[in-house]
Amino acid sequence: MITWRVGERLSPAGGISITGADLSQPLSPDLKIQILAALRHHHVVVFPDQLLSREEQYAFAANFGEMEPPAARNLTAKRYAVAHVLTNLDSAGNPVDRSSSPVSNYRWHTDKSYRAVPPMLTALYAVELPPAGGDTEFANTAMGYAELPDEIKRRIAGLRVVFYWGASRRNASDTLPLSAESDAQSPVDHPLVRTHPETGEKALYLGNHASHILGMPELEGARLLDELLEHTTQPRFVYAHRWRRGDLVVWDNRCLLHRAVANYEMGRYRRIMHRSVVRGTVPF
Repeated sequence: MITWRVGERLSPAGGISITGADLSQPLSPDLKIQILAALRHHHVVVFPDQLLSREEQYAFAANFGEMEPPAARNLTAKRYAVAHVLTNLDSAGNPVDRSSSPVSNYRWHTDKSYRAVPPMLTALYAVELPPAGGDTEFANTAMGYAELPDEIKRRIAGLRVVFYWGASRRNASDTLPLSAESDAQSPVDHPLVRTHPETGEKALYLGNHASHILGMPELEGARLLDELLEHTTQPRFVYAHRWRRGDLVVWDNRCLLHRAVANYEMGRYRRIMHRSVVRGTVPF
């Protein structure tokens, strides 16, 4: 008996909710088909009112492909086991403001684009939230590409972008310590305009981990990436998700950028999320 229901599109840029599903239970074939269809058409799928252990979240995400292990020096640490814990807490458990970091999640990015085989899907679960704020914004880069002038589409056709963890530091005056994400990670290059393997739609592929464009002077390429980023993150291309505790949000990294929004007192309130990532395919 079907107990879940698909809602209306949440914004012109994307997003849809599926209510009444208990994702702590094994996924039915019908619901899996519906989720995949929702991702293709709406790119962000919201499941409210979930109560999930990290193991249950991992099991849900694993329905959609090979799981991407978090980058960590100590994979046995509780923070990295099963679902990765994302917080604004320091080592003593106190909330801190990290939004000014040039490699923070508060800047537009697509998950792990610095990998040779970047993810297709991310699932993020709200465990603890501030009283208000702490939103996540999603920018539809397929819409952004579609609305580019034909002259620019011709200019960027066939270009490839160099990605590496910490690429955003090219615009930062401070030097950040290397993290586990940067250990043994060589730069990779992906198409600036990538084709969605399921829909055939073209989308811009860029963001905080994008450095420059192959075959173009580095500063010129970086400026072009900045201009395209500004274009595709205009408000009309963006869905802003206002979290409620128990929300599980799943999104398609192949046609979206996202960022956390620094619209709460990060040094006062805790924000704890659990993340699971599903590996994708080589962009083309």
